[in-house]
Parts: sequence; structure tokens; C-alpha cells
Amino acid sequence: MSTMQTGHVGINVTDIERSIAFYTKALGLSISAEGKEDGRRFALLTRDGQLLVALWQQSTEGFATDRAGLHHMSFQVESVEDVKSAEQVLRELGTEFAYDGIVPHGEGASSGGIFFTDPDGTRLEIYAPEGAEGTAPVAGAPTCGFF
Repeated sequence: MSTMQTGHVGINVTDIERSIAFYTKALGLSISAEGKEDGRRFALLTRDGQLLVALWQQSTEGFATDRAGLHHMSFQVESVEDVKSAEQVLRELGTEFAYDGIVPHGEGASSGGIFFTDPDGTRLEIYAPEGAEGTAPVAGAPTCGFF
């Protein structure tokens, strides 16, 4: 393999319609394909023609943070202003946040973002690669791995 990058992320959800509404409104994703057959409900969500998230209605319970598997899914945006815009949309949707406001990453970098959950409790992050220094509303800013 000469090159490799992360492709899309598949997420099991309990209610496909609720999850589609969240991901399209909160992250500005579009539905590129959808399966509506009983027992095979899914949605492929894209942005700028690129598949980012595949939703699969295969769960009866929400996300469990105490089990091995996905820790969180992160989306990089261009600027802290983009993070602030996303935060405003998420607040209007009544989204649950791990911290109040933009949190710089604790690794000493100038990157930082917002940490929140989808309707099933799956942990998500939207961050900018720079410009977050000095914005922390949380003393001792966490790394993105501890929320």
C-alpha cells in the first residue's frame, strides 16, 4: 500500500429517521443513498460528494462508552469560526455537550473544538487544526481522548 487514509465511518443507530435528521442538520451532510426495507434500514451521508457517515439501524440500545470499539468520531473544519458556527447549530438542536464552548486539545497544540453526542450518545467532535489556544472554558484542557 503506497497511501492510505480513513474512509467513511459506519454507525449503528436505534432510530434511522432521528439520526438522519441530526446528521443532516447538525453537520450539513446530504443523503446519497437510503435503504428503507424492513430489517435493512440505512443511509449513506455525504458532503461535497464524499461519503463520510453510513448509518445503520441495527441497535436497540444507545452507545456504550464502557465497551471496546469506537471511542469518538471527529470532523475537521478550517477555522475556529467554523467550529463556533457548528456549535450554534448544535445548541439550537438541543445537543448535549461534554464541555461548554471550544476546548483546546490538551496535547499542547493550538487545535481544539467542541465535544458532543448524537441522539444515541455516540461521541463526536468538530475541531479546527489551529486557532483554539486561549479559548478554553475548562481548566486543564482535556485531550480529545478523555470525554
